[in-house]
Amino acid sequence: MSGGLDGLRALVTGGASGIGRATARLLREHGAEVAVLDLSPSDLPAGVHGFTADVGDREGVTGAVTAAATALGGLDILVNNAGIGAAGTVEDNDDDEWRRVLDVNVLGIVRTTRAALPHLRASAHASVVNTCSIAATAGLPQRALYSASKGAVLALTLAMAADHVHEGVRVNCVNPGTVDTPWVARLLDAADDPAAEHAALSARQPIGRLVTADEVAAAIVHLAGPQSSAVTGTALPVDGGMASLRLRPRAR
Repeated sequence: MSGGLDGLRALVTGGASGIGRATARLLREHGAEVAVLDLSPSDLPAGVHGFTADVGDREGVTGAVTAAATALGGLDILVNNAGIGAAGTVEDNDDDEWRRVLDVNVLGIVRTTRAALPHLRASAHASVVNTCSIAATAGLPQRALYSASKGAVLALTLAMAADHVHEGVRVNCVNPGTVDTPWVARLLDAADDPAAEHAALSARQPIGRLVTADEVAAAIVHLAGPQSSAVTGTALPVDGGMASLRLRPRAR
């Protein structure tokens, strides 16, 4: 697919680290002009434009999207990747934390897409890819708030795909499993036994390891590009088989 995105303009939210940074780099490698929105857009891949924005701030997001589209000369691809995590059951996060996580993970997509749509409608290859999660479709322990936010992202993806298909705007999402990102690293560091927790997170995915940010980025870039022009309203698992495989325990 090298060069398959030549001439296309892409915007990635949360693009300075983890999945977002890997996605920005891969889009650039495949020929796209790329900008990222991030709270701290530093240490970006070569050739990537950075814009400071908080997806929780409507006016800030609108201004940053406009600035990015101007710098790129338009917009063909939007990757809604910015998000925050939360751990605990329904008893463990107060109402303010629920509002904060839903505001970033769900309304952040709404704000960014709303600002980007006028630019995307002018594109012949308009595509939106949202970063969702295995947590949207599988019951994971200690992830009540996070799972609720990602369930909303999945439903929002399908609704957006239906709303904008006749405008030539495709909308899809990726559902990663547990990804080796800075957020997961912080969770592991906070565990009573980080090594045991890492082993447990790896073992629950049939491939026996964490998913890498580059693997998720590859799925995002695949959905975003013109080679997927017939794909919309799809949630693509990148979870090492966690959602669909039921393996027998290995013999000891």
